[in-house]
Amino acid sequence: MLVELRSDTFTKPTLAMREAMMSAEVGDDMVGEDPTVNRLEAHVAEMFGKEAAVYACSATQANQMAIWANCERGDELLIETTGHIGIYESGAPAVISGVTTRCIPGECGRLDVEHLQGQIRRGDDHYATTTLLCLENSTNIAGGRTYSLTQLQRVCNWAHTNDLRTHLDGARIFNACAVRGYSVADIAKQFDTVSVCFSKGLGCPMGAILVGDQKTIARARRARKLMGGALRQAGILAASGLYALDNHVDRLAEDHQNAKRLAAGLAEIPNVNIDLDAVETNLVYFEVNPEWGTAADLEKRAAENGVKLFSVGGSQRLRACTHLDINEDHVDRAIQVFRECLESVR
Repeated sequence: MLVELRSDTFTKPTLAMREAMMSAEVGDDMVGEDPTVNRLEAHVAEMFGKEAAVYACSATQANQMAIWANCERGDELLIETTGHIGIYESGAPAVISGVTTRCIPGECGRLDVEHLQGQIRRGDDHYATTTLLCLENSTNIAGGRTYSLTQLQRVCNWAHTNDLRTHLDGARIFNACAVRGYSVADIAKQFDTVSVCFSKGLGCPMGAILVGDQKTIARARRARKLMGGALRQAGILAASGLYALDNHVDRLAEDHQNAKRLAAGLAEIPNVNIDLDAVETNLVYFEVNPEWGTAADLEKRAAENGVKLFSVGGSQRLRACTHLDINEDHVDRAIQVFRECLESVR
């Protein structure tokens, strides 16, 4: 049994999703004539309570389209220190949009007004002009943590009062909604733009979307073209997004339950350090005792026994991610393998 815990990006399209893709009506999206893409964009815009949406190749591309659309060259954006845009997008804000990224320490990947007070730079030619605030919900490297709606409202109200634009990296936004009980429209109301990924917990082969007002999304659509993201018969892929929104959102709670099951099993293994209260969504972060070895050692030994996960964020830290291709049997097998590896003499 292969247990794939590296990421929810490793999910495979279900047979029903493949059938939806195969039967999709298509056209040329670059000229606005792919009916399935148009249907997906309209559906998501309505779901999020926004005027418009634009389909993208990936969540990274959608984030960069948002930065390009919300900023001017020479501006800067603010983001929490562990934010995906600041760490895992290859310096794209600077390369593509000429925008500086300033990282601000928060709490568990989340920013609040107390972290942001005094951070805006404006009116001094020595500095890049602070224009955009980016948040992430749920967080990634910070442990899959989620924002309360009250905190999102508080932070975004502060940003808008200070004439900042706001963007949400909502790659796993539906995971956050499943935990907190709010809707995507509740969240999107606080932000000028929101990106959503289809190829993670929703289980699509690729694709993302960006929502916002008509003017901003028009700029973002131009950014997509500029970045080489002009799409043609993309309805084949957009059909997977429509299918996922109808069939794969409610089941995300199963992934969260499996993550908690995995975390509970890990907590009983010698040489493992894990905070069970920090496991909110489908991401499980834990550390191995340095006296046993390193995270890379465990990653290698587990893979040799059919369990794959990533070592991240330092020599002792690892991440396991549950998703629609992981069930309780996979979780129990992973726990067994981790126990055998970590109880053995190095």
